Amino acid sequence: MLLRVLLEGVGLGVILMLVCAVGIRNGAVGMVHLYHADVQERCVALGLTTREKIRKNALRFKAVCLPIYIAYVLIFVYAVNGARGFLTGFWQLFGILFVLNLMDRFLIDEWWVGHTKAWTIPGTEQMKPYINAQDKSGSGSSAPSACWGSRRSSPGSWR
Repeated sequence: MLLRVLLEGVGLGVILMLVCAVGIRNGAVGMVHLYHADVQERCVALGLTTREKIRKNALRFKAVCLPIYIAYVLIFVYAVNGARGFLTGFWQLFGILFVLNLMDRFLIDEWWVGHTKAWTIPGTEQMKPYINAQDKSGSGSSAPSACWGSRRSSPGSWR
């Protein structure tokens, strides 16, 4: 059962990666709502996007991710795995979301955003790293995953 839950977490991580890939298909500015506020402001100043587009993309991202995440974990935990009761369901939900967050932190944030050019927005290169040490330590972030909010904006500010 543990292996199944871990694999289901990997599946959810792959879904997140696909959503992100679709979001940056025409350039990383399409997902600028996940960046710090200063990067967002620079993109607006450069004419790459508008505040309204950033707001709409953030809402669209949440509207797509949250229902998918909730449906995915509930279907796998209760329908596929047959969990009954709170404790059995809780540890499976925790396991799936834990694996998702590890994939988000290390594969997406550290490798994809930090070490590839896919997430580089022209005109903001000097603002790298987009995900700094404070973000990685969690001291500047109050959100557990990309879909819960603009975790890469300044600490305490939700969009």
